[in-house]
Amino acid sequence: MISNQESFNLSPFSAIYDIVVPKNNMLRQINELVDFSFILDELKTKYCLDNGRNAIPPIRMFKYLLLKSIYDLSDVDVVDRSQYDMSFKYFLEMAPEDRVIDSSSLTKFRKLRLKDVGLLDLLIEKTVEIALEKGIIKTNTIIIDATHSKARYNQKSATEFLQEKSKNVRRAIYQIDESLKSKLPQKTTSNDVEEELAYCRKVIDTVDEIPQVASIPAVREKLNILKEVVEDYTEQISYSNDPDARKGHKTAD
Repeated sequence: MISNQESFNLSPFSAIYDIVVPKNNMLRQINELVDFSFILDELKTKYCLDNGRNAIPPIRMFKYLLLKSIYDLSDVDVVDRSQYDMSFKYFLEMAPEDRVIDSSSLTKFRKLRLKDVGLLDLLIEKTVEIALEKGIIKTNTIIIDATHSKARYNQKSATEFLQEKSKNVRRAIYQIDESLKSKLPQKTTSNDVEEELAYCRKVIDTVDEIPQVASIPAVREKLNILKEVVEDYTEQISYSNDPDARKGHKTAD
């Protein structure tokens, strides 16, 4: 059952936000100046309105997706960071001591509630427009690269998007130990999505076999987002009847 976004719970620790989240913090400005109530109107058909247990407020779930997009984090890492980053918690309208959701809940919301990618694009587009009008952000480039679509403000093909995420993993590794370059698989030169997916899986397996590197936060975050993107694209190709889905781009018609 859908519920309205809850305001901050009464907490003896709420004053900490005034200390650690300054007035000029982007997330604080977005939270205070953008009215997210339009999210409820757009998502009301995705929930039962009068039956069942209260769902996690959809506005909060959508804000998790915005945080994912702005900071390029996986479901696992955005939830993990929301536990200790006070600017994230403030943005999510949680008390400092509140427990965050399980990352699996965010994954389900992203894949089931918002499986209509056009709706997700619409929600993000509205948020960007409001933030631009308020002068909070100066460009829309921080907004989501949908992991299973080509949004109108994201002109990368599926192959290009996978290449970008695997490149981010390699770059993070080289900053730690450039000699590890020889251990990573040879990059593909094809524009085929399935070949790029196979390459990304080899990168993931190789890095996972070097735990002393994979456990470093800078590498782990990039690796987790690559794993998530690979999983998303794999599911799309497996279940899609669209012949263009395997090409990584849409034909002109």
